[in-house]
Amino acid sequence: MRKYFVYILRCKDGSLYTGFTNNVEHRVSQHENGLNPECYTYRRRPVELVYSSDFTDVWQAIACEKTVKRWSRNKKEALIQG
Repeated sequence: MRKYFVYILRCKDGSLYTGFTNNVEHRVSQHENGLNPECYTYRRRPVELVYSSDFTDVWQAIACEKTVKRWSRNKKEALIQG
């Protein structure tokens, strides 16, 4: 059974980045290594993984990512804090 992840990174400048992947460790490594100069996190490295949640249904994970991206910073921080 495949797993999908919604994750939040805290960037060097304190901003938060929310993403979706099927391999969270690999994806965080890609952000950290700066493979894509067009990526939001490229100029905000280093990044730190501060939250991740796993799903078995890809559509639930995508819906969660879209929801979290619309949240205020305070709501995201509350999610991170548990």
